[in-house]
Amino acid sequence: MTKRITRRHAVGALASSICLPSIAMSQASSLPPEVASSLNKAQLQGQASLRFFGLLVYDARLWTPPNFEADRYDSQPFGLELEYARKLEGPAIAERSIAEMKRIGDFSEAQSKAWLGLMLQAFPDVGAKDRLVGLHDGRGGVRFFFNGKPTATLVDKDYARLFFGIWLSPRTSSPGLRSSLIGQG
Repeated sequence: MTKRITRRHAVGALASSICLPSIAMSQASSLPPEVASSLNKAQLQGQASLRFFGLLVYDARLWTPPNFEADRYDSQPFGLELEYARKLEGPAIAERSIAEMKRIGDFSEAQSKAWLGLMLQAFPDVGAKDRLVGLHDGRGGVRFFFNGKPTATLVDKDYARLFFGIWLSPRTSSPGLRSSLIGQG
């Protein structure tokens, strides 16, 4: 019996694979307006590229105020920007996010369902040059933007810690990407 590989399975495999960060990025980074309006004196903390079998998936940038402490990411304000290089389906991004959040810490099935619903609203289908930005206020408040337009808001410390932990927690599935984002790579 053969199993049919769907696009959703391929995207899941893509997102869950070992990914190599790359410091060199194709273009200069500029502070996104949604970050500039929310973070006083925001600066680029670090950046990296997520690749799968050599193919660029997205460029990631971490925007922080001065004196950002990566080990305390869950209690500090920052912005995480992802600029996509290829088409990905929003529901696949949301589902992969839940799977990656489970690597960071435990949460209930009720939380999983609620958070998945939020992310289905926050993450539309993306294509090349589309940007998703997540802003963390340092107190558990999260706001998402797609190409500069707001898509979803939530105040939930557990969600904020686990979601942004995908990139910033020491338990991330991509420690090299984390190191580059926090300026240690």
